[in-house]
Amino acid sequence: MKDLITYIAKALVDYPDQVSVEEVEGNQTSVLELKVAKEDLGKVIGKQGRTARAMRTILSASSAKIKKRTVLEIIE
Repeated sequence: MKDLITYIAKALVDYPDQVSVEEVEGNQTSVLELKVAKEDLGKVIGKQGRTARAMRTILSASSAKIKKRTVLEIIE
């Protein structure tokens, strides 16, 4: 899951070297914390949050396959 979000985020931003994803794992749920450059924050979130919502949809679909819940948080 971490590699998937990293790949998508790096494709969207102007500064792909500043993209970092940290994974905090629990028993049933894991949280992915996405950090990007301040200038790229708008590109990752998108208009009215559409890009972030699309990333979360892809993440939930792929995590349902392994029967685990994954949450994406975008850190400023």
